[in-house]
Amino acid sequence: MRIALTGVSGFIGSVLARRLVEAGHSVTGLIRTSSKKDHIASFVDRFVVGAQDDDACWPELLEGADCVIHNSLDWSLLKDPVDLDGHLKSNVMDSIRLLNEAAPRQFIYISTIAVHHDMRPRWEGQIDEDHPLRPDTLYGACKAAIEAHLWAAHYSTGQHTSAFRPCAVYGIDPRLARSIGFPFIRQVRDSQRFDRPGGGKFVHVDDVADAIIAAIGNPEAAGRAYNLADCYARWSDLAQMVAQLLGKEVEIDYSSPPEPKNVFSKDAVQSLGVKLDRGHEGIRSYLKQLIEAMDRGAVED
Repeated sequence: MRIALTGVSGFIGSVLARRLVEAGHSVTGLIRTSSKKDHIASFVDRFVVGAQDDDACWPELLEGADCVIHNSLDWSLLKDPVDLDGHLKSNVMDSIRLLNEAAPRQFIYISTIAVHHDMRPRWEGQIDEDHPLRPDTLYGACKAAIEAHLWAAHYSTGQHTSAFRPCAVYGIDPRLARSIGFPFIRQVRDSQRFDRPGGGKFVHVDDVADAIIAAIGNPEAAGRAYNLADCYARWSDLAQMVAQLLGKEVEIDYSSPPEPKNVFSKDAVQSLGVKLDRGHEGIRSYLKQLIEAMDRGAVED
């Protein structure tokens, strides 16, 4: 199939482009004039220059496409001070307009686990895709709003729509300094103490790509959302892994709770054949790769 992919030059987008080609698909990639494309040039056989809110480039993006994967978001509009009007137009309204313009093509939306914040007690800490969406940020609210339009398109016209909700996605980012764990590696190398509290839920970028690719052309994925959360880890857990990999003695504060209050069911995504079972060993393996990548050369912040 030919896949139209927005946000193709970014972290998730660049991995998706590579994995799509490996799976036998062709990729048309939407890319901004300011974005680099050397790292994806061998995977994208057709580039369309423009932004997600530039409807003038949509016909070229959609030409010949069988499926659209909408992965882009203009983060600059959410930085302090927030440009609320710009955010509502570009990230919300124009995403909904792109969904409608893409019909009747399959439309896959990269949402976020941040559509969940207030977890209702009736779920008893086991959150599945039936849980209501109750975000606490403009980012999460944007994604939840667009999801509502995915379901409206599916149930009103039969359009094949799906939403994927990754949590914190780890893997080697093309801009290395944005990779999860990058500042921890620098801190552990340069300090004798690590005391950042809290943690989060993590998923490997390859598992995100595998789940999305499994939905392409799959009728079972129509009208469905998928939570993508592999495991929970404290920041102190990552620091400990880094210290062990570097052979450093570092004082680490482990006072944060070792387990989360809520976990996300993996049943839906596992029905696509994606196990989500890398756990802490997957994070450790990734951190080793990141350390090696940092040691190889200059880092672009």
